[in-house]
Amino acid sequence: MSKAAKTIRDEATALKPTPANVRVIPAAAPPVRRKRRSRLWIAVPVILAVLGAGYYAWSQYGSEPTTAMITQVVARGDIEDNVTAVGTLDAINSVDAGAQVSGQLQSLHVEIGDKVEANQLVAEIDPATIENRIEIDQAELAYLEAQLVSKKAQLVLKQANIERQRNLVATNSVSQSTLDQAVADHAAAGADVKAIEAQIRKQKATLAGDKVDLGYTKIYAPMAGTIVANPAKEGQTLNANQTTPTIVTIADLSTMTVKAQVSEADVGKLRMGMDAYFTLLGQPGKRFTGKLRQIQPMPDTENNVVLYYALFDVPNPTGELMMSMSAQVFFVEAAAKDVLVVPSAAIHANGEGKAQVTVVTPSGATENRAVEVGIRNRVSAEIVSGLEEGDRVVVDAASASTGDSARGNRARGIRMPPMF
Repeated sequence: MSKAAKTIRDEATALKPTPANVRVIPAAAPPVRRKRRSRLWIAVPVILAVLGAGYYAWSQYGSEPTTAMITQVVARGDIEDNVTAVGTLDAINSVDAGAQVSGQLQSLHVEIGDKVEANQLVAEIDPATIENRIEIDQAELAYLEAQLVSKKAQLVLKQANIERQRNLVATNSVSQSTLDQAVADHAAAGADVKAIEAQIRKQKATLAGDKVDLGYTKIYAPMAGTIVANPAKEGQTLNANQTTPTIVTIADLSTMTVKAQVSEADVGKLRMGMDAYFTLLGQPGKRFTGKLRQIQPMPDTENNVVLYYALFDVPNPTGELMMSMSAQVFFVEAAAKDVLVVPSAAIHANGEGKAQVTVVTPSGATENRAVEVGIRNRVSAEIVSGLEEGDRVVVDAASASTGDSARGNRARGIRMPPMF
């Protein structure tokens, strides 16, 4: 039933006369709704909370900000001032053992990683072609030596003919021209002997050269070390007429050389003999030490950055250092052990340009104190005088109320306006 119909029905009932025998009893008053009371109890705490927050904001707004200080205790430690660089490892000495004659690589007696001694046989080239040349050289030499015997016999005959013709000329049996011809024939025979002797010397040199080439078919290790590369393979044909083919590379890995790239801004800080060390990517906590022995005068330029190579050597008795490893290199300009150390951020200059630090006293107050600074790097600084072990210095200070709140609100993108 709709509300309008219900209203009409109630009005009609009210106008309708009441029978005489019917007693009208007044209706009871409707109960008070408790819903309004429950809403009131919820609203009161909310209003009180808002009023409390407003009062707190009003009491804090405009108050003096407090300062939160980051401090650190002065302690003893070690400190270094370094020139840093990146570098690579290389063998202190390495050599390519190559082929000096052409031919097929018949056998290779070593593999990568093998250790060899000096003059150890490492490879052989097929010697058949050179052996054939030697056979031909020997046959040619034998032929020339036989020719020499013949020419010398002719020379002896020509000499005898001169003596005969000279006697005949003395008895007027022959003319002088016959004697002159005999002398000329003798000179020609002597020249033939000398020519054959020269050819024999040349052939002997050719034979000796071919024998040397035959020796080159066996490749021996020029030094003791480790085989680090073998670009040539068994069965490969080597052509030594244009370039010397490399068969194996031998390196002495007992001592490694570090080639560090130092920028032109830092190379002036280096000096010969200064201490240096490096760490590896896989062993960041282990130091390998040496002394700077060379700065190469010719730099490399990468992306318009001029870099010089600084070299120092480190022993490698265990063989853990390998070629082409990357190294983080440190050249030690100055170092001190067991000295008072504070963070570099704690040091600032006073009005006269001298170093000072802010010290927290036992009562909690702060005071500025002049100090003498020794070795200093980007992280820490040595304090020579002005502080004692156990003093607490201020590294950084920041506002703990208004300033910190403002920074926090800016970081969250919120600006808190005053509530009152």
